Amino acid sequence: MIVWKAPQEKLLSALQSVAGIVERRHTLPILANVLVQKTGPQLQLTTSDLEIQIRTSAELGGDEGNFTTTVGARKLIDILRTLPSDQTVSLESSGGKLILKGGKSRFTLQSLPAEDFPLVQEAANFGPPFSVPQKTLKSLLGQVSFSMAVHDIRYYLNGILFVAEGRQLALVATDGHRLAYASATLDVDVPKQEVILPRKTVLELQRLLSDGGDAENPPRITMQFANNQAKFSFDGMEFVTKLVEGKFPDYNRVIPKNHKNSITLGRAPLMSTLQRTAILTSEKFKGVRLNLEPGTLRVASNNAEQEEAVDELDIDYGGDAIEIGFNVGYLIDVLANMSQDMVTFELSDSNSSALITIPGNEEFKYVVMPMRI
Repeated sequence: MIVWKAPQEKLLSALQSVAGIVERRHTLPILANVLVQKTGPQLQLTTSDLEIQIRTSAELGGDEGNFTTTVGARKLIDILRTLPSDQTVSLESSGGKLILKGGKSRFTLQSLPAEDFPLVQEAANFGPPFSVPQKTLKSLLGQVSFSMAVHDIRYYLNGILFVAEGRQLALVATDGHRLAYASATLDVDVPKQEVILPRKTVLELQRLLSDGGDAENPPRITMQFANNQAKFSFDGMEFVTKLVEGKFPDYNRVIPKNHKNSITLGRAPLMSTLQRTAILTSEKFKGVRLNLEPGTLRVASNNAEQEEAVDELDIDYGGDAIEIGFNVGYLIDVLANMSQDMVTFELSDSNSSALITIPGNEEFKYVVMPMRI
């Protein structure tokens, strides 16, 4: 039976949309496979890692009839990538094996039974669905995701807090040393939701979501939440994920208010200065000193080899003289993930956290703790 017969680029696109969560090494070998379910002309491709499941539907030709199997997802993608994009590629089932053909190339692949594939058990009671433009969610994820923790023992930090209520959607991420908050006003009223999306889910959504489309009618993503699961539907895909259980820190208490010293300066010149001084920081100790004085911002770093870097920026500032240390990576991260020309730093003293915002924009806040140097 011919399971599919379609151009390489169409097959590759369908497989790549579901294969991001597939681990090359897994305790269950079948989780390295993609579940292929053919019902007449309709083909469903499903992948899972037991906590996240992604399914896409497509019409990819082939014979009429029903057929199910599983086959190595990464192997299929690796083979397809080596074939010309305009070449017609077929997958045939023959004697318990799968044969992939493209041009004069032929690959015989091992399969595992479809009934052994562990599908994620979907929650019985999802809340009401609501939809937002894909580019809105992708933009918010991009503004905060770099602040997520990685393998933190406080597991609720290894993800993003997702808060929706009324016409407001806010995302928050923190690793305990810095916190990023971004919000957007929506074009629909949404039910009150407060959940923590896992890190892997966040990264996969960033990869899959579109930030383009028709300005008048942009592609949207539909969301539903249950107690321990979220479901996202977009572009013919269904994405189901476990949620992180736990209590996220009260971000409103972390965001400082009414700092008495404020400086607004160009984002690009500041990032260049930080990148230059970062070169002479220690590998383990990424600290830089910021000296803020009326008219001048001086950035300095040194390392164990007694090397030193000093850079200065002329600024419009008339507040207190402050010397404060930061992890330079935390400052570069936020500046690299912003697109605005100007950025505002608000500081109180050398021992208090700094607040970084965008002039005239209340929808983005970034808090970074100082470090001793």
